[in-house]
Amino acid sequence: MKVLPFKIPKAQNEALIYQEDKEYQLYNKLHQHIEIQISLIMNGEGTMIVADTINEYKTNDIIVIGSNIPHVFKSDVFENEMSHMVSLFFSKESFGVDFFNLSDFETLQYFFNKSEFGFKVNSYHEEIKSLFLKINNASKLTRFILFLEILQLINASITRPLSSFINRKNYSDNEGKRLSDVFEFTMNKYAEHISLQEISDVASMTTNAFCRYFKQRTNKTYIQFLTEIRIDNASKLLRKNPDLSIAEIAQNSGFSNISNFNRKFKLLKKTSPLKYKSK
Repeated sequence: MKVLPFKIPKAQNEALIYQEDKEYQLYNKLHQHIEIQISLIMNGEGTMIVADTINEYKTNDIIVIGSNIPHVFKSDVFENEMSHMVSLFFSKESFGVDFFNLSDFETLQYFFNKSEFGFKVNSYHEEIKSLFLKINNASKLTRFILFLEILQLINASITRPLSSFINRKNYSDNEGKRLSDVFEFTMNKYAEHISLQEISDVASMTTNAFCRYFKQRTNKTYIQFLTEIRIDNASKLLRKNPDLSIAEIAQNSGFSNISNFNRKFKLLKKTSPLKYKSK
């Protein structure tokens, strides 16, 4: 299976693709595809990287990922509990080059503009989920009607962007695998000490070349990326493990110095770990 680019499996002459993923781990390789993706998390939680930004996802989240945005899901694995996600895939040209340019769909340009950076839907959850649940057993015509209703609701929803910088480059298989290996290594080893030399070796590059490469493709340094992964994990531990001390959470998230942990946490979350925990 190719990492980047990634092709969504579809039947011949199928414009709208419905896909159901039920796994202990959602597809956790960095990938991009030309189709816009609308996903409903039926069950599960974890971390997703969308372009330059690290986000959390959880049950009932509705996520839109635009065309060719690199992204990866890293599920938090719980014993005997599978992640479950249902998705719709389509492109702006799926139903004809000019279909969504018709004046009838003028208001949907707002959706397409926002999708370029990806976004999370923060309203109409129950209504959108209800429509998603009808799609699986629907005829192709009914599925298309439900899809338009979903688009209309998402277009009217309150949303939050998932990324702030998109590298529009289409990756080769080799280059995509390199960046995917870096992301996967980091998301699995963030609690340990990771040197620039070690991560450069994962990418099979010199340290200087790797630092330039990573900054060009993510608009941030590798150390910034690693810190964000660690703070994301610390946030989860603060919410779910109230018996752990701040020092234990810092250590479990890869910080050897609690003062540095407090400083980085406040910089990214705009509050201290202690206040975040008390909330």
